[in-house]
Amino acid sequence: MSAKPPVAAGAAAGLPLIRLRRVTRLYGDGAAQVCALRGIDLDIFDKEFVAVMGPSGSGKSTCMNILGCLDTPSSGTYRFKGLDVGSLSANQRALLRRHFLGFVFQGYNLLNRMSAVENVELPLLYRGVSAVERRAAALDALAQVGLEGRSTHSPNELSGGQQQRVAIARAMVSKPSVLFADEPTGNLDSARSREVAKLLSELNRSRAVTIVMVTHEPEIAAYAKRVIRFRDGLVHSDNAAVAAE
Repeated sequence: MSAKPPVAAGAAAGLPLIRLRRVTRLYGDGAAQVCALRGIDLDIFDKEFVAVMGPSGSGKSTCMNILGCLDTPSSGTYRFKGLDVGSLSANQRALLRRHFLGFVFQGYNLLNRMSAVENVELPLLYRGVSAVERRAAALDALAQVGLEGRSTHSPNELSGGQQQRVAIARAMVSKPSVLFADEPTGNLDSARSREVAKLLSELNRSRAVTIVMVTHEPEIAAYAKRVIRFRDGLVHSDNAAVAAE
């Protein structure tokens, strides 16, 4: 089994789980250079449910990629649980993703040749967990999202809402510290969108997982406890959400 990357103990002392300071991200060179992030400061604390909003090109997706260790800042610092992520090698960042972060995407990203339970098992397979333990954990994760009766179904036998629930179970099976959800309701109708948003809210409360969710939909953002809005590569506003019914 792969060793976990080192994580500092600072988060236990009341420091933010995630801290960005003066973070910039530049793409390209010369006249073609684009500044996606212009020096942002951001703190996210353990067990928060944060919605991130903003128009296309505002920098929210770039910020999410940096937080998820899928990209690195051009300048500034990113600390996760007190650890300076910028000091990590590519392999260490991959270990951080594997052991501490979960991801849910708009397009589900399930493998059609596998059943629901086999899809959910994948993160544990990469961590070297035994087959028996993987199956038990995956079935438990599917039960948490209300799909205990759909474990043997393939993705093409499930509705869009059910597929997203499988994707959430897959993200949660390894018990991440943070769940990143990138437009998780973007492919769903309004009723299924509310179901998925409510499920994320319940997991935030019952499983004490920190959730950072990108969304364009104010009614979905209202399920979060805090809404951060990006504009022109900067944090434009940072407010508590109006609670959803």
